[in-house]
Amino acid sequence: MNKFEELVNEKVPVLVDFYATWCGPCQMMHPILEDIHSRMGDSVKILKIDIDKNEALSTAMKVRSVPTLMIFKDGELKWRESGVHSASDLEAKLKEFI
Repeated sequence: MNKFEELVNEKVPVLVDFYATWCGPCQMMHPILEDIHSRMGDSVKILKIDIDKNEALSTAMKVRSVPTLMIFKDGELKWRESGVHSASDLEAKLKEFI
């Protein structure tokens, strides 16, 4: 958990994607996240967390379905939703925190 707290304690928004390799909608998010990265570059960070490899963190963050997306800034949770989202919707949400 301490490593996670370090990773989300950034001045730029950090988009965290809790996913599973066996999850179809999670696979759909991968190219969307790549698109966001190409659009927004270093103005945001994207962090992907496999819930099966990080069960304790997933439980601590109360991830009950995947994909679950969260936006952190300065270590504080600013937004959270589950499900697939479009690149344009996520980009607009991230810009709220830049």
